[in-house]
Amino acid sequence: MTDRPIDIRSDTVTKPSPEMRVAIANAEVNDDVIDVDPTVKRLQDLCAEMLGKEAAIYMPSGTMTNQVAVRVHCQPGDELICDVNCHIYNYEQGAYAQLSGVATRTVEGDFGVMQLDQLRDLIRPDNEHMVRTRLVCLENTHNRGAGRILPYENVEAVCRWAEENGLRRHLDGARLFDAVVASGIEAAEWAKHFDTVSVCFSKGLGAPVGSALAGPRDLIQLARRHRKVFGGGMRQSGIIAAGALYALENNVERLAEDHANAKILANAIRETEGLSLEPENVDTNMVIFRVDSSLGTAFDFLAALEEKGVLVLTVSPAKIRAVTHLDVTDKEVIRAGEIIQRVAEKLKDR
Repeated sequence: MTDRPIDIRSDTVTKPSPEMRVAIANAEVNDDVIDVDPTVKRLQDLCAEMLGKEAAIYMPSGTMTNQVAVRVHCQPGDELICDVNCHIYNYEQGAYAQLSGVATRTVEGDFGVMQLDQLRDLIRPDNEHMVRTRLVCLENTHNRGAGRILPYENVEAVCRWAEENGLRRHLDGARLFDAVVASGIEAAEWAKHFDTVSVCFSKGLGAPVGSALAGPRDLIQLARRHRKVFGGGMRQSGIIAAGALYALENNVERLAEDHANAKILANAIRETEGLSLEPENVDTNMVIFRVDSSLGTAFDFLAALEEKGVLVLTVSPAKIRAVTHLDVTDKEVIRAGEIIQRVAEKLKDR
């Protein structure tokens, strides 16, 4: 066992670097509810510029940016269309219904990729008995799709169809910068197909707190109002925005290292009897693999890995997720792969 666990549960487990801590300690601040915090403003302006939008607003979490986006686009009795495995549908407590009175219509995508033919007949007729189809949400990269990058042509086609049919478009881009680095397609090019885009600074980029929602100035002004009612108005928030700003300015291009490390881990899993990648291809920094029943459950496998100093997460009784990030080195990833192989061999021989 190593001196410290190899923690690949998520790219949210990173700690602020010494340089980021300096930026946080020296942040210029003010009351961002009464007036404006200068560090928050710099972050918001940079985020809007990178995404090619008029404005952006900083919030505590990606759940809040997504739910505020739903609220600015929809009224109670409206419906949004999304992939059945997306974050908005699975990991936000059905907040679209709890907070905004919005229904969902889900589509079974291919590891997060919805095809246009699956969507064409989903718009409800204008009928007082039915909800009003209002919004299409996509997620890029796709969490439960093991960090899959949505094909650009697919995004373009779905968003064009939505716009032609009077539907709003929101992108949950919590890990959009992973897609940017891996695809070579700029953030603004991805974002231009959507009315609003949310991005996260604590996933992959290494900041301790926060996400941003970007879009047209009038919608972001409305989003500020909804952020307040959701409890997201923060005072001297430049303290945490400084970490996010540092991350955006310094930690985007290095995401390529995480992608390379994820491929190292994936290769080790491919070579291990009783384990199989789902999906087979690894696009960015996530690896999801199935544990064959001959080795026990995913929970058994997780416990055995933890004993050997490797921390992962289960995503189902038979599947495990591992995520590379800036606080895990290539040597640690290689070692994690070796431990995974040894654990599988030991469980097979029980």
